[in-house]
Amino acid sequence: MGMKKSIDLAENLLLKTYNRHPVVFDHGDGIKLYDTEGCEYLDFFAGIAVQGLGYNYKGLNEVLKKQADKLWHISNYFYNEPVSEAGQKLLEVSGMEKVFFTNSGTEAIEGAIKIAKKYGKSTGGRNEIIAMEGSFHGRSIGALSVTGNEHYREAFNPLLPGIKFAKYNDIQSVKNLVTDKTCAIILETVQGEGGVYPATKEFLNGIKEIADKNNLILILDEIQCGMGRTGKFFAWQEYDIKPDVMTVAKALGNGVPIGAFLTAGKANDVLKPGDHGSTYGGNPLVCAVASKVLDIFKEDDIIENVKTVGAYLKDRLKELAVSCPYIKEVRGRGLLLGVEFYMPVADIIKASLTDEKMVLINAGSNVLRFVPPLIISKKDVDDAICRLKRVLKKVEEKGEK
Repeated sequence: MGMKKSIDLAENLLLKTYNRHPVVFDHGDGIKLYDTEGCEYLDFFAGIAVQGLGYNYKGLNEVLKKQADKLWHISNYFYNEPVSEAGQKLLEVSGMEKVFFTNSGTEAIEGAIKIAKKYGKSTGGRNEIIAMEGSFHGRSIGALSVTGNEHYREAFNPLLPGIKFAKYNDIQSVKNLVTDKTCAIILETVQGEGGVYPATKEFLNGIKEIADKNNLILILDEIQCGMGRTGKFFAWQEYDIKPDVMTVAKALGNGVPIGAFLTAGKANDVLKPGDHGSTYGGNPLVCAVASKVLDIFKEDDIIENVKTVGAYLKDRLKELAVSCPYIKEVRGRGLLLGVEFYMPVADIIKASLTDEKMVLINAGSNVLRFVPPLIISKKDVDDAICRLKRVLKKVEEKGEK
Protein backbone atom coordinates (compact mmCIF):
# COMPACT_ATOMS: atom_id res chain seq x y z
CA MET A 1 0.00 0.00 0.00
CA GLY A 2 2.88 2.36 0.74
CA MET A 3 3.53 4.24 3.94
CA LYS A 4 1.97 7.57 2.96
CA LYS A 5 -1.16 5.93 1.60
CA SER A 6 -1.51 3.81 4.70
CA ILE A 7 -1.15 6.86 6.97
CA ASP A 8 -3.64 8.89 4.92
CA LEU A 9 -6.15 6.04 5.06
CA ALA A 10 -5.81 5.73 8.82
CA GLU A 11 -6.22 9.50 9.28
CA ASN A 12 -9.49 9.36 7.34
CA LEU A 13 -10.85 6.30 9.13
CA LEU A 14 -9.76 6.44 12.76
CA LEU A 15 -11.00 8.74 15.47
CA LYS A 16 -8.41 11.42 16.20
CA THR A 17 -7.52 10.37 19.74
CA TYR A 18 -3.77 9.97 19.14
CA ASN A 19 -1.11 12.23 17.70
CA ARG A 20 0.64 9.43 15.87
CA HIS A 21 4.21 9.47 14.59
CA PRO A 22 4.41 9.21 10.76
CA VAL A 23 5.68 5.62 10.72
CA VAL A 24 3.89 2.42 9.75
CA PHE A 25 5.49 -0.57 11.45
CA ASP A 26 5.27 -3.89 9.69
CA HIS A 27 7.09 -6.44 11.85
CA GLY A 28 9.61 -6.91 14.62
CA ASP A 29 12.41 -9.24 15.62
CA GLY A 30 14.17 -9.26 18.97
CA ILE A 31 14.36 -5.61 20.06
CA LYS A 32 14.18 -4.27 16.50
CA LEU A 33 11.16 -2.96 14.61
CA TYR A 34 10.84 -2.64 10.84
CA ASP A 35 8.59 -0.25 8.95
CA THR A 36 6.79 -0.99 5.70
CA GLU A 37 9.72 0.41 3.73
CA GLY A 38 12.21 -1.91 5.40
CA CYS A 39 13.90 0.60 7.74
CA GLU A 40 15.17 -0.87 11.02
CA TYR A 41 14.49 0.79 14.39
CA LEU A 42 15.92 0.22 17.85
CA ASP A 43 12.96 -0.17 20.19
CA PHE A 44 13.29 1.33 23.67
CA PHE A 45 9.52 1.82 23.86
CA ALA A 46 8.26 -1.81 23.78
CA GLY A 47 4.69 -0.78 23.03
CA ILE A 48 4.68 1.15 26.34
CA ALA A 49 6.31 -1.64 28.39
CA VAL A 50 4.22 -4.38 26.78
CA GLN A 51 6.77 -6.29 24.69
CA GLY A 52 8.79 -7.57 27.62
CA LEU A 53 10.16 -10.40 25.48
CA GLY A 54 10.51 -8.24 22.41
CA TYR A 55 9.32 -9.57 19.08
CA ASN A 56 9.30 -13.07 17.62
CA TYR A 57 10.60 -14.64 20.83
CA LYS A 58 11.49 -18.30 20.32
CA GLY A 59 8.62 -20.61 21.30
CA LEU A 60 6.05 -17.90 21.98
CA ASN A 61 4.61 -17.56 18.49
CA GLU A 62 4.27 -21.34 18.25
CA VAL A 63 2.11 -21.45 21.39
CA LEU A 64 -0.26 -18.86 19.94
CA LYS A 65 -0.50 -20.73 16.64
CA LYS A 66 -1.09 -24.07 18.36
CA GLN A 67 -3.88 -22.69 20.53
CA ALA A 68 -5.41 -20.86 17.54
CA ASP A 69 -5.89 -24.24 15.90
CA LYS A 70 -7.68 -25.60 18.97
CA LEU A 71 -9.97 -23.05 20.65
CA TRP A 72 -10.07 -19.24 20.71
CA HIS A 73 -13.05 -18.60 22.97
CA ILE A 74 -15.51 -20.59 25.05
CA SER A 75 -17.00 -18.15 27.66
CA ASN A 76 -16.47 -18.14 31.41
CA TYR A 77 -19.58 -20.28 31.87
CA PHE A 78 -17.23 -23.18 31.16
CA TYR A 79 -13.66 -24.13 32.15
CA ASN A 80 -10.60 -24.18 29.94
CA GLU A 81 -7.12 -25.50 30.71
CA PRO A 82 -5.00 -22.45 29.68
CA VAL A 83 -6.76 -20.13 32.14
CA SER A 84 -6.04 -22.48 35.03
CA GLU A 85 -2.42 -22.94 33.95
CA ALA A 86 -1.82 -19.21 33.58
CA GLY A 87 -3.62 -18.49 36.84
CA GLN A 88 -1.61 -21.02 38.80
CA LYS A 89 1.71 -19.70 37.49
CA LEU A 90 0.74 -16.07 38.11
CA LEU A 91 -0.26 -16.80 41.70
CA GLU A 92 2.98 -18.71 42.29
CA VAL A 93 5.24 -15.84 41.21
CA SER A 94 3.16 -13.18 42.95
CA GLY A 95 2.29 -14.85 46.23
CA MET A 96 -1.30 -13.69 45.83
CA GLU A 97 -4.22 -16.10 46.33
CA LYS A 98 -6.96 -15.59 43.73
CA VAL A 99 -7.04 -14.15 40.21
CA PHE A 100 -9.56 -12.75 37.72
CA PHE A 101 -8.40 -12.33 34.13
CA THR A 102 -9.39 -9.27 32.12
CA ASN A 103 -8.67 -7.89 28.64
CA SER A 104 -6.56 -4.94 29.78
CA GLY A 105 -5.01 -3.04 32.64
CA THR A 106 -7.88 -0.58 32.71
CA GLU A 107 -10.36 -3.41 33.19
CA ALA A 108 -8.19 -4.79 35.98
CA ILE A 109 -8.40 -1.41 37.72
CA GLU A 110 -12.18 -1.46 37.34
CA GLY A 111 -12.32 -4.83 39.07
CA ALA A 112 -10.08 -3.61 41.86
CA ILE A 113 -12.30 -0.56 42.42
CA LYS A 114 -15.39 -2.78 42.55
CA ILE A 115 -13.79 -4.93 45.24
CA ALA A 116 -12.91 -1.81 47.23
CA LYS A 117 -16.41 -0.35 46.91
CA LYS A 118 -18.20 -3.55 47.84
CA TYR A 119 -15.88 -4.25 50.74
CA GLY A 120 -16.41 -0.72 52.03
CA LYS A 121 -20.16 -1.03 51.71
CA SER A 122 -20.20 -4.30 53.66
CA THR A 123 -18.01 -2.91 56.45
CA GLY A 124 -19.83 0.18 57.58
CA GLY A 125 -21.05 1.81 54.36
CA ARG A 126 -17.65 3.29 53.47
CA ASN A 127 -17.22 4.57 49.90
CA GLU A 128 -14.21 6.91 49.69
CA ILE A 129 -10.95 6.00 47.96
CA ILE A 130 -7.58 7.68 48.40
CA ALA A 131 -5.52 7.86 45.20
CA MET A 132 -2.28 9.69 44.38
CA GLU A 133 -1.44 12.92 42.64
CA GLY A 134 0.49 12.26 39.42
CA SER A 135 -0.94 8.75 39.07
CA PHE A 136 -2.25 7.09 35.92
CA HIS A 137 -4.58 4.10 36.08
CA GLY A 138 -6.42 4.07 32.74
CA ARG A 139 -8.98 5.78 30.54
CA SER A 140 -12.35 4.37 31.62
CA ILE A 141 -14.57 6.46 33.88
CA GLY A 142 -13.63 4.45 36.95
CA ALA A 143 -9.91 4.38 36.18
CA LEU A 144 -9.92 8.08 35.30
CA SER A 145 -11.58 8.84 38.60
CA VAL A 146 -8.52 7.58 40.49
CA THR A 147 -6.01 9.03 38.02
CA GLY A 148 -4.28 11.97 39.66
CA ASN A 149 -3.78 14.14 36.59
CA GLU A 150 -6.47 16.76 36.05
CA HIS A 151 -5.55 17.04 32.37
CA TYR A 152 -6.94 13.54 31.76
CA ARG A 153 -10.03 14.05 33.92
CA GLU A 154 -11.27 17.56 33.21
CA ALA A 155 -13.12 16.85 29.94
CA PHE A 156 -15.15 14.06 31.57
CA ASN A 157 -16.12 15.49 34.95
CA PRO A 158 -18.05 14.74 37.05
CA LEU A 159 -16.46 11.34 37.59
CA LEU A 160 -16.88 8.91 40.49
CA PRO A 161 -17.55 10.75 43.76
CA GLY A 162 -15.57 10.16 46.92
CA ILE A 163 -12.06 10.17 45.43
CA LYS A 164 -9.34 12.07 47.32
CA PHE A 165 -5.78 12.64 46.13
CA ALA A 166 -2.74 12.46 48.40
CA LYS A 167 0.83 13.41 47.57
CA TYR A 168 2.96 10.51 46.40
CA ASN A 169 5.76 9.63 48.84
CA ASP A 170 4.22 11.88 51.50
CA ILE A 171 2.73 9.63 54.17
CA GLN A 172 1.33 12.51 56.21
CA SER A 173 -0.76 13.67 53.25
CA VAL A 174 -2.34 10.20 53.16
CA LYS A 175 -3.03 10.18 56.89
CA ASN A 176 -4.71 13.57 56.57
CA LEU A 177 -7.28 12.13 54.13
CA VAL A 178 -8.32 8.99 56.02
CA THR A 179 -11.82 9.20 57.51
CA ASP A 180 -14.45 6.74 58.69
CA LYS A 181 -15.71 6.76 55.08
CA THR A 182 -12.43 5.58 53.53
CA CYS A 183 -12.55 2.07 52.04
CA ALA A 184 -9.34 1.84 49.98
CA ILE A 185 -6.00 3.29 48.95
CA ILE A 186 -4.78 2.86 45.39
CA LEU A 187 -1.34 3.66 44.00
CA GLU A 188 1.30 2.57 41.50
CA THR A 189 4.31 0.99 43.19
CA VAL A 190 6.33 2.98 40.68
CA GLN A 191 4.55 5.88 38.99
CA GLY A 192 5.19 5.50 35.28
CA GLU A 193 3.19 7.98 33.25
CA GLY A 194 3.55 10.52 36.05
CA GLY A 195 7.31 10.79 35.65
CA VAL A 196 8.90 7.48 36.79
CA TYR A 197 8.83 7.87 40.57
CA PRO A 198 9.35 4.75 42.73
CA ALA A 199 7.59 4.63 46.08
CA THR A 200 10.00 4.95 48.98
CA LYS A 201 10.11 2.04 51.41
CA GLU A 202 9.00 4.32 54.24
CA PHE A 203 6.01 5.51 52.22
CA LEU A 204 4.76 2.12 51.03
CA ASN A 205 5.25 0.48 54.42
CA GLY A 206 3.40 3.43 55.94
CA ILE A 207 0.55 2.98 53.47
CA LYS A 208 0.28 -0.69 54.41
CA GLU A 209 0.20 0.20 58.11
CA ILE A 210 -2.60 2.72 57.51
CA ALA A 211 -4.57 0.19 55.45
CA ASP A 212 -4.28 -2.55 58.07
CA LYS A 213 -5.06 -0.23 60.98
CA ASN A 214 -8.19 1.15 59.31
CA ASN A 215 -9.34 -2.05 57.60
CA LEU A 216 -8.86 -0.62 54.11
CA ILE A 217 -8.30 -2.39 50.81
CA LEU A 218 -4.76 -1.67 49.58
CA ILE A 219 -4.62 -1.74 45.77
CA LEU A 220 -1.22 -1.73 44.06
CA ASP A 221 -1.19 -0.99 40.35
CA GLU A 222 1.63 -3.07 38.78
CA ILE A 223 0.36 -2.80 35.21
CA GLN A 224 3.54 -1.10 33.98
CA CYS A 225 6.06 -1.71 36.77
CA GLY A 226 5.22 -5.39 37.23
CA MET A 227 6.26 -8.50 35.30
CA GLY A 228 9.94 -8.15 36.09
CA ARG A 229 10.45 -4.62 34.88
CA THR A 230 11.99 -3.30 38.10
CA GLY A 231 14.16 -6.35 38.83
CA LYS A 232 11.55 -8.20 40.90
CA PHE A 233 8.63 -10.11 39.45
CA PHE A 234 6.46 -7.40 40.98
CA ALA A 235 7.81 -4.12 42.26
CA TRP A 236 6.07 -4.40 45.65
CA GLN A 237 8.12 -7.54 46.38
CA GLU A 238 11.05 -5.18 47.08
CA TYR A 239 9.16 -3.99 50.17
CA ASP A 240 8.01 -5.68 53.39
CA ILE A 241 4.36 -5.56 52.42
CA LYS A 242 1.68 -7.38 50.45
CA PRO A 243 -1.34 -5.74 48.82
CA ASP A 244 -4.93 -6.87 49.19
CA VAL A 245 -5.44 -6.38 45.45
CA MET A 246 -2.86 -6.12 42.67
CA THR A 247 -3.46 -5.26 39.03
CA VAL A 248 -1.27 -6.51 36.20
CA ALA A 249 -1.35 -6.42 32.39
CA LYS A 250 1.02 -5.21 29.64
CA ALA A 251 4.02 -7.61 29.62
CA LEU A 252 1.88 -10.47 30.96
CA GLY A 253 0.74 -11.16 27.40
CA ASN A 254 3.69 -9.72 25.45
CA GLY A 255 1.24 -8.11 23.05
CA VAL A 256 -1.94 -10.16 23.30
CA PRO A 257 -4.73 -8.29 25.15
CA ILE A 258 -4.72 -9.61 28.70
CA GLY A 259 -4.79 -8.19 32.20
CA ALA A 260 -5.68 -9.46 35.65
CA PHE A 261 -6.49 -8.42 39.18
CA LEU A 262 -5.23 -10.63 41.97
CA THR A 263 -6.43 -10.78 45.56
CA ALA A 264 -5.23 -11.93 48.95
CA GLY A 265 -6.68 -12.17 52.44
CA LYS A 266 -9.82 -10.13 53.08
CA ALA A 267 -10.20 -9.30 49.37
CA ASN A 268 -10.52 -12.93 48.25
CA ASP A 269 -14.22 -13.46 48.85
CA VAL A 270 -15.66 -9.99 48.27
CA LEU A 271 -16.99 -10.62 44.77
CA LYS A 272 -19.74 -13.23 44.46
CA PRO A 273 -21.31 -14.87 41.38
CA GLY A 274 -23.00 -12.12 39.36
CA ASP A 275 -20.90 -9.30 40.84
CA HIS A 276 -18.38 -9.17 37.99
CA GLY A 277 -17.69 -10.69 34.62
CA SER A 278 -15.94 -10.45 31.28
CA THR A 279 -16.90 -11.88 27.91
CA TYR A 280 -13.34 -12.35 26.67
CA GLY A 281 -11.35 -12.21 29.90
CA GLY A 282 -9.46 -15.44 30.53
CA ASN A 283 -10.10 -16.89 27.09
CA PRO A 284 -7.87 -19.83 26.11
CA LEU A 285 -6.03 -17.99 23.32
CA VAL A 286 -4.53 -15.20 25.44
CA CYS A 287 -4.10 -17.37 28.53
CA ALA A 288 -2.05 -19.91 26.55
CA VAL A 289 0.30 -17.08 25.60
CA ALA A 290 0.44 -15.66 29.14
CA SER A 291 1.20 -19.11 30.51
CA LYS A 292 4.13 -19.46 28.11
CA VAL A 293 5.35 -15.93 28.92
CA LEU A 294 5.51 -16.88 32.59
CA ASP A 295 7.43 -20.05 31.70
CA ILE A 296 9.95 -18.09 29.64
CA PHE A 297 10.54 -15.58 32.42
CA LYS A 298 11.56 -18.44 34.69
CA GLU A 299 13.41 -20.66 32.22
CA ASP A 300 15.42 -17.90 30.54
CA ASP A 301 16.29 -15.85 33.65
CA ILE A 302 14.62 -12.73 32.27
CA ILE A 303 14.55 -10.95 35.63
CA GLU A 304 18.26 -11.53 36.19
CA ASN A 305 18.87 -9.85 32.84
CA VAL A 306 16.74 -6.90 33.98
CA LYS A 307 18.86 -6.49 37.10
CA THR A 308 22.15 -6.61 35.21
CA VAL A 309 21.29 -4.59 32.12
CA GLY A 310 18.99 -2.22 34.00
CA ALA A 311 21.82 -1.24 36.33
CA TYR A 312 24.12 -0.79 33.33
CA LEU A 313 21.58 1.40 31.50
CA LYS A 314 21.10 3.56 34.58
CA ASP A 315 24.87 4.01 34.94
CA ARG A 316 25.23 4.97 31.28
CA LEU A 317 22.38 7.47 31.57
CA LYS A 318 23.97 9.00 34.68
CA GLU A 319 27.25 9.32 32.78
CA LEU A 320 25.35 11.08 30.02
CA ALA A 321 23.72 13.40 32.55
CA VAL A 322 27.14 14.56 33.78
CA SER A 323 28.07 15.83 30.33
CA CYS A 324 24.64 17.11 29.31
CA PRO A 325 23.52 20.44 30.81
CA TYR A 326 19.91 19.75 29.81
CA ILE A 327 19.52 16.71 32.10
CA LYS A 328 18.24 17.30 35.63
CA GLU A 329 17.93 13.77 37.05
CA VAL A 330 18.01 10.05 36.26
CA ARG A 331 15.68 7.87 38.33
CA GLY A 332 13.80 4.59 38.36
CA ARG A 333 14.54 0.90 38.80
CA GLY A 334 15.48 -1.98 36.55
CA LEU A 335 14.32 -1.26 33.02
CA LEU A 336 11.77 1.36 34.04
CA LEU A 337 13.92 4.48 34.02
CA GLY A 338 13.21 8.18 33.59
CA VAL A 339 15.54 10.97 32.53
CA GLU A 340 14.19 14.36 33.55
CA PHE A 341 15.27 17.32 31.42
CA TYR A 342 15.10 21.05 32.06
CA MET A 343 13.07 21.33 28.86
CA PRO A 344 10.30 19.46 27.01
CA VAL A 345 11.45 16.20 25.42
CA ALA A 346 9.09 16.11 22.42
CA ASP A 347 11.80 17.24 20.00
CA ILE A 348 14.22 14.64 21.38
CA ILE A 349 11.68 11.86 20.82
CA LYS A 350 10.94 13.10 17.31
CA ALA A 351 14.62 13.43 16.35
CA SER A 352 15.40 10.01 17.84
CA LEU A 353 12.74 8.45 15.65
CA THR A 354 13.45 10.27 12.40
CA ASP A 355 17.23 10.79 12.55
CA GLU A 356 18.46 7.87 14.64
CA LYS A 357 15.71 5.30 14.08
CA MET A 358 15.23 4.78 17.82
CA VAL A 359 11.79 4.59 19.41
CA LEU A 360 11.39 6.42 22.76
CA ILE A 361 8.47 7.64 24.85
CA ASN A 362 7.92 10.42 27.37
CA ALA A 363 6.52 10.37 30.91
CA GLY A 364 5.18 13.88 31.22
CA SER A 365 6.46 16.77 29.15
CA ASN A 366 10.02 16.85 30.54
CA VAL A 367 10.85 13.17 31.10
CA LEU A 368 12.23 10.58 28.69
CA ARG A 369 10.98 7.15 29.73
CA PHE A 370 13.13 4.09 29.02
CA VAL A 371 11.01 0.91 28.93
CA PRO A 372 12.78 -1.35 26.42
CA PRO A 373 12.14 -5.08 26.03
CA LEU A 374 13.50 -6.90 29.06
CA ILE A 375 15.78 -8.98 26.83
CA ILE A 376 18.12 -6.14 25.83
CA SER A 377 21.87 -6.54 26.22
CA LYS A 378 24.61 -4.16 27.34
CA LYS A 379 25.55 -3.85 23.67
CA ASP A 380 22.02 -2.64 22.91
CA VAL A 381 22.36 -0.09 25.71
CA ASP A 382 25.63 1.20 24.24
CA ASP A 383 23.94 1.51 20.85
CA ALA A 384 21.05 3.46 22.36
CA ILE A 385 23.35 5.82 24.27
CA CYS A 386 25.35 6.56 21.11
CA ARG A 387 22.17 7.41 19.22
CA LEU A 388 20.86 9.54 22.06
CA LYS A 389 24.15 11.44 22.30
CA ARG A 390 23.92 12.36 18.62
CA VAL A 391 20.35 13.55 19.08
CA LEU A 392 21.24 15.67 22.12
CA LYS A 393 24.18 17.19 20.27
CA LYS A 394 21.86 18.26 17.45
CA VAL A 395 19.39 19.68 19.97
CA GLU A 396 22.20 21.63 21.65
CA GLU A 397 23.51 22.95 18.34
CA LYS A 398 20.00 23.99 17.34
CA GLY A 399 19.60 25.82 20.65
CA GLU A 400 22.87 27.69 20.18
CA LYS A 401 21.70 28.95 16.80
